[in-house]
Amino acid sequence: MREIKKILVSQPRPATEHNPYAEMESKYGVTFDFRQLIRIEGLNAHEFRQQRINPLDYTAVILNSRLGIDHYFRLMQELRLQVPDSMHYYCISEAVGNYLQKYIQYRKRKVFAAEHNNFEDLLPAMNRRPQEKYLMVMSDVHNDDIINMFAEHKIEVKPAVMYRTVSVEWKKEEPFDYDMIVLFTPSGVQSIKRNFPDWEQGDTLIAAFGQNTVQALEDAGFHADIKVPTPECPSITAAIEKRLEQQLS
Repeated sequence: MREIKKILVSQPRPATEHNPYAEMESKYGVTFDFRQLIRIEGLNAHEFRQQRINPLDYTAVILNSRLGIDHYFRLMQELRLQVPDSMHYYCISEAVGNYLQKYIQYRKRKVFAAEHNNFEDLLPAMNRRPQEKYLMVMSDVHNDDIINMFAEHKIEVKPAVMYRTVSVEWKKEEPFDYDMIVLFTPSGVQSIKRNFPDWEQGDTLIAAFGQNTVQALEDAGFHADIKVPTPECPSITAAIEKRLEQQLS
């Protein structure tokens, strides 16, 4: 079993010193290196127009993140379009729905939120509005399963790419010598392939969050040694600590 000493976490460093990573560094003598492998860029108005979508043709917007909300309203401003007060918003969670207050006067009749972070929870509300026309804010890297799910329920949803994922360049002189790599998105996998096309996993452990990330690893010729979430380890930090505990035994 490879000894774990140096771990890459493909997310920003936690904002506070009191966090599970810092506790593990102290307890197990490991080092965490926090590096974002991707960054998000918004499409500009010219790029968006190439999709031949008029957002005002739709009566509702489907939103899966706060990021999507930010880019929707940013693009509407760049396109010089006024979002109608009658627009409805269908959100993946209550937290995402509440974030709309940054841009609109929040009213329950305008905002519908899934109870369990599952778009299927929104189907009853959608079925009560058969005349609604739906636009879904998406990244250039996305899974069509959600669009297909709506289609199976005879709800037509138009995907609209409003932002994209870009790999962060890794300086040539910087080493890529980690004992464990923690990945949260398929884009993180693609960033590694782009920056290190000749890199082989060998005995380097990879922890992956979500089935899409696991699949992206397999497609890239790698494998996930740790898959999260599971009933035993619902979080990445819990899974890492379990592996470090095994190292001590």
